[in-house]
Amino acid sequence: MTFCSPMKLLDKYILKKFLTAFFFTVVLLVSVICVIDFTEKNDDFLKHDLGAWQILTEYYVNLFPYFANLLSPITVFIAVVFVTAQLASRTEVVAMLASGISFKRFLLPYIMGSAILGALTMAMTGWLIPIANKTRVQFEKAYIKNPYRFDARNVHIKIGPKSYAFMESYDNVNNVGYKFALETIEGTLLKRRLTAEAITWDSTKRAWKLTPQVIRTFNGDKETLQSLPARDTTLNLYPKDFASTYRLAETLTLPELNRYINQKIARGADDTQVYLSEKYERYAYPYAMFILTVIGVIMSARKSRAGVGGQIALGFVLAFVFIIFVILSRNLAAVGTLSPLLAAWVPSLVFTLIGLFLYRVVPR
Repeated sequence: MTFCSPMKLLDKYILKKFLTAFFFTVVLLVSVICVIDFTEKNDDFLKHDLGAWQILTEYYVNLFPYFANLLSPITVFIAVVFVTAQLASRTEVVAMLASGISFKRFLLPYIMGSAILGALTMAMTGWLIPIANKTRVQFEKAYIKNPYRFDARNVHIKIGPKSYAFMESYDNVNNVGYKFALETIEGTLLKRRLTAEAITWDSTKRAWKLTPQVIRTFNGDKETLQSLPARDTTLNLYPKDFASTYRLAETLTLPELNRYINQKIARGADDTQVYLSEKYERYAYPYAMFILTVIGVIMSARKSRAGVGGQIALGFVLAFVFIIFVILSRNLAAVGTLSPLLAAWVPSLVFTLIGLFLYRVVPR
């Protein structure tokens, strides 16, 4: 005869209700958001004469997991508050604690649920969602966003340990760079400088075609000049370096993101913070779900005069406060005020302190 302890039965009971409420909340909230999104973008769909099947399979099927992950701290918090408040309103929590179960033990099925959801979130943000975002972002660029134009001026890019490329401007439609210069710098000394009026990408040869060039070589106080005719050359520089970076970080799997960050650092790019923030947030989100789960249980384990609805409303407020913290930290990281690592973890650390405070002061 098999035997299951009462707490194991309660673990399964609470865990099932928690996960069911979470997925129901995700489906409900994201469905509402997708409907609102459709009403906003319907004119763009009509303008491009897109069919319902294309819109659904290329856009909304891939948009759904993106929003599901984005709202996961909110949805997990709401699900916890909803389930625990219901248990408290029916005095089930009181009965459990009165039977000798400690509050820490009562937290266990919630922690198990947050661990399951955290592992799922990590897998999705690391691999599945970026793959879906590739199709979604491409769809947005093709049918929703305005055509991209590279409008940066006086672009400097490090393309080798001692080599730096310069362009006064770049036409990303025709893949032509103007007022091109290639400099070799050793330490702080300029050793060689090649200049050309234009440089054009040849997609067939996968090489750059330079207009006639002038090469200046420096050896101490001595300078030599050399002229070269138009020619093809290969450089560690590609048209994709001037392509749109619209939501690029969201389309990179974790290995791709790591490689891209290393490339950015090697080239001395000034927008590395955006990609570092994306990387660290993917690690911080599962922990955020855990701490919000604990806070949700602490807040809703007591029967409230406001009822289940009042506790859920309070859960919404705290969840959105967390999202505001995330957005604020991300913006501070983007402008360089806060390091990306700290920015990704500040919201979770702040709410960890809030959770510890509530655990100590909220009566149970």
